[in-house]
Amino acid sequence: MLKCREFIDTADALVEGELTVRQRLSMRLHWFICKHCRRYLSQLRALLGAIPFMHKPASDEEVERVMRGLRSADEHRDGGE
Repeated sequence: MLKCREFIDTADALVEGELTVRQRLSMRLHWFICKHCRRYLSQLRALLGAIPFMHKPASDEEVERVMRGLRSADEHRDGGE
C-alpha cells in the first residue's frame, strides 16, 4: 500500500490522468482510507482550477522584463560570454 509521501508525489499525475489502471487503484485505495491525502487532493484540484483566474495575461513589458532577467542569468552562469 502507498505511503502518504508516495501519494503526494504522484497526485499531480493522478489529476492529469497519466497513471495506469493499477496505479490509479492504488491511489484510490490510499485516498479512501487517508483523510489527510483526501484533503491534499481536494486542495490540489482547487488550486489547479483557480490558477487560470489568478493573474491576468502578462503585458509585453512584463514578458520583456522576465526575458532580460533570464538572459542576464544565462550570461552570468556562462561567465559573461
